[in-house]
Amino acid sequence: MTKQAIIEKTAKTMSLLPAEKAIEISDFAEFLFKQYEESQITQGIQLIVSKSEMYALLETEEDLYTLADIKEPYNG
Repeated sequence: MTKQAIIEKTAKTMSLLPAEKAIEISDFAEFLFKQYEESQITQGIQLIVSKSEMYALLETEEDLYTLADIKEPYNG
């Protein structure tokens, strides 16, 4: 089923419902869109950060401490 067919089917169904139920469906659609939009923004930010060279220094940074630096092991 195409997107347009789904939209038309949903609109037809909504036209048969009372106004309160149509409002609920509209609110839910807006909620889903906001979730999708936030997800797209998050993915975009992650892509920008992953391509950024800003954090490249962390890959080449040497470890400040090693296991040899432990004076007393934790026996939690």
